[in-house]
Parts: sequence; C-alpha cells; structure tokens
Amino acid sequence: MLPDADDLPDLLLDLAVPHEDINDLIALRARVAGDPGTMRLLEACVEELFRGLDELGRTPELGELFDAAPAELTDTFPLYVFLAAHPHTLAHHRERGIPADVSRRTLADLGRHIAVHRRRHGRAGVRSRRWLVRHFRGELYQLGRLQFERSRIGRRTAPALAAAGLDAAPGEPCLTLHIPDYHGRLTPSACDRSLALAREFFALHFPEEHPRAVLCHSWLLDPQLRSYLPADSNIVRFQDRFRIAREDIEPADTEPVQFVFGTPDLPVAELPRRTSVERAVGDHLRSGGHWYIGHGWFPFQTG
Repeated sequence: MLPDADDLPDLLLDLAVPHEDINDLIALRARVAGDPGTMRLLEACVEELFRGLDELGRTPELGELFDAAPAELTDTFPLYVFLAAHPHTLAHHRERGIPADVSRRTLADLGRHIAVHRRRHGRAGVRSRRWLVRHFRGELYQLGRLQFERSRIGRRTAPALAAAGLDAAPGEPCLTLHIPDYHGRLTPSACDRSLALAREFFALHFPEEHPRAVLCHSWLLDPQLRSYLPADSNIVRFQDRFRIAREDIEPADTEPVQFVFGTPDLPVAELPRRTSVERAVGDHLRSGGHWYIGHGWFPFQTG
C-alpha cells in the first residue's frame, strides 16, 4: 500500500512536502514498511478513512488508530496513512470528474501542514490528523484562495438561516469555508474568484447535493476586529460577506495567537506588533480582552 521508496520523493514533492523533510521521511518509510504490526495498523487506518464515503458529513474519527502507532512514529504515522490513501483518493476524484489540478492543489495541503508543524516544533510531522482526513476522503477542496468543505447544516446554525427565509433545515447540505495560511492575502478579488470557482465546481461535480449556504467558523469573524482594523482592510471586508449565525461565549484566545504568530504558546506580553493584525491580536489580549470564534453564513447558489 505504501509507495515504493524510489517513487516516494516525487510523490512527496507533488504533495508540497518541504524539501528539507523529504530525505528523513524516505528513510523512515523503511521503519513503517518493515514492521508487520505497523503495516496492519496502516491498512486499518486507510480502510476506516474511506468507510461510508458517500455519507455526507460523516468524517470518520481515526484518533484511536493513529494513537496506536509506535511512539517514535507519533508525529509522522498519519503522513504514511495519507500516502497510502493517495491513489484511492485520486481514483475517487476521477470518478467525480474532478480536474487533476484541483486534486493536486487540494492534496498539497498535506505539505502545508507539515510546514506548519516544522514551524511550531522544529521537525517533520502531522498533528492536524483529523483535518486532513477531509481532503483525502473528497470532502474538502482547494478552489483558489479558499477551501470548501462539503458539510451539513447543524442544529445550532439552522435557526438563523430559517429566520432569514432560507429553506435550510438541520442536516441539509451546505459548504463550510476555510481560510488556509501560507496562501497569500485574503483580498476581496481572491475571495470573489474562489466563490465563482466553487459555484461552478459543486454544480458540476456534486450536482445532487445543492448546498443552501456557505458557513464559516473562524476567529477572523470575531466582530471585535473591527475596532482595530480599518474598514477597507481585507479582514473587515471578508467579514462583510457574512451574516451572523450565532455567537460564542467561550473565549478562544489561542486561535488567533496560533494562526497569526505560528504557535499558541507564546506569552501574551511578548507577542510582536509588526503588523496591524499582530497589534490587534496582542493589544486586545494585553488589555485583558478575549477573542472568540465567529460563526457566519451567506446564501449559496450553484450555477
């Protein structure tokens, strides 16, 4: 199930794995492939990853299986699961008629997360394990600047959509929008382009689903950011696209610290102030404030 050692470098490069990690990951492949117990576990993970593939909104939980890997593979075992799943993912994409360039850019998120791991921990690894399952199951796609996940409307969100006159009961299809880092500025034009691509993409490749709305759950939708950023900033203009679905009352201070500064563990007093967003995040926390996950939505029409 694992790619041959001679084929592995090209596949890792296709998946945007950082060059400095490739030799170590190729060498570690022998440790994975050479242990029958680890290979059985890998095969079980791949089987579970693709279980119920046609059940929208059923992302399998592989946490216990991933955690059963040998201790020395804690950070890297999920990578080899995704490498083994890769040809099955591409076959599923081809069945849906998904273009090769969309497949490539979507699955290259694996390399991005390895880069994020190295930035935070100084070594290769994948900690965003459940998140990347979505990519390899065909639930999430990179379309321009943004990512779109095939999802279902939840019970806490449905009342806001219904109050706005949208025919969107709990369990109805929707899209969840995600904003990957290491992907350039969040400009209005880039977002417009992504949404245009999404309307065409889902109408063509998932015509049976008819998503009612686009949802987003992110600290970038915390309305407090408007107090720190100019009205024409990319973040504020991004917020302007959304209607409020619901409000959180539990602080999520580590979210902006993690995404803006690269790690959630930096002392608040030491957070840099180099950019307007860094100043906003740090100054708000230093003044005793908290950040919250915002929940927004807007109607979606395929075409």
